[in-house]
Amino acid sequence: MDTIVLKFGGSSVADNEKLKIVADKIIQMKEKNNNVVVVVSAQGKTTDKLIAEANELSDTIEDREMDVLLSSGEQISSAKLSILLNKLGYKAISLTGWQAGIYTNNTNQNAIIEKINLTRINKELQDGKIVIIAGFQGINENMDITTLGRGGSDTTAVAIAAALHAKHCYIYSDVDGVYTADPNKFDHSKKLSALTYEEMHTISSEGAKVLHNRSIEIGEKFNIPIITKSTFNDKPGTVISDTIEENTIKSIVKKETSRISIIGNGIIRNFDNIYKVLNIIEQEKLEILEFLVEEAKIIITFKNVVSDEIVSKIQKIILN
Repeated sequence: MDTIVLKFGGSSVADNEKLKIVADKIIQMKEKNNNVVVVVSAQGKTTDKLIAEANELSDTIEDREMDVLLSSGEQISSAKLSILLNKLGYKAISLTGWQAGIYTNNTNQNAIIEKINLTRINKELQDGKIVIIAGFQGINENMDITTLGRGGSDTTAVAIAAALHAKHCYIYSDVDGVYTADPNKFDHSKKLSALTYEEMHTISSEGAKVLHNRSIEIGEKFNIPIITKSTFNDKPGTVISDTIEENTIKSIVKKETSRISIIGNGIIRNFDNIYKVLNIIEQEKLEILEFLVEEAKIIITFKNVVSDEIVSKIQKIILN
C-alpha cells in the first residue's frame, strides 16, 4: 500500500463548503487503497486576523506567545476536516504538530524541523485512519510550540512525506500549477508541466508565492516528487522533481522581471550561439541582471518583462 501526503492551503479550507471539496479529494485518494496523510493550513485569512488582534493588545509580543496563538489556526482546520470525514464514514484523526512528533530547533516564528517521530502517525495509519496534521508547527526541546514561518505548512507536508518515504506529496491550492507568469496579470502566461527542484527553488527565492523554500530543499534532499494542483478542478498540475527534460526552455515572469532557463544535457553545442543571444538582447534593449552559463544549463535574468517572441528567438538559437 502506497503512502501519499496531501497538503491543502488556506484558500482550500476557507469555509465549510470548501472543506467538503477537500474531503472529496481525500476520499478519492483513500479509495485507491492508499495510506493518506493530510496537512492543512489555517482557514482563509485566519493567521492575518490573529496577528492583527494580537497587535491590538500589545506592540511587544513575545515570539513564544505569538507561536502559541498562531498555531491554533491550523488546529481548527485539522479538527474540522476530521469531524467532516468521520461524518462521511471515513475514520480520521486530527493531530497537532507535537502530537505528530514534529520536533524543531528553539527558534520561534521561523523554526527548522530537526526530526520527526513517526510513532503516532504510523499507529493511526495502521488502524486504517486518515491522519490530518496541523501544518506550520512543531515543538522544541522545552516542550514549547514553535512555528515554521509563513508558508510553513508546505514544509510540514514535504518533511512528513520524506519521513514516511511517501510516493508523492501533493500541494493543493487555488491554482492548478506553476505558471510562467501570474495568470491574473499576464494573458500570455503558460502552465509548466514540470520543473526541477533547482528551478522551483529559484522561483520561490525570488518571492513567488508558490512553495515554501525549505519544502523544496527537503524534497530535493530526499527525492520526494512534489505535485502542485488545484483543489477546485482536476486539471494536471506541475510536477517538481529531479528529472531534467531534454533541452527545455522555460520563461518565468515575476512582477517586472523575467528569467529564462534553458536546461538539458549538452545544451552548449556552440559558444557562437551565446553571442547571437547577446546580440538579440542588445537589439531589444533588454537589461540583464544575471547571465549564467554552465555545461547543462543557461539561466538569463532580465530586469524587463520578456515577450514570448523574444523567448522563441532565443530558443531557436540555443536549441537548434
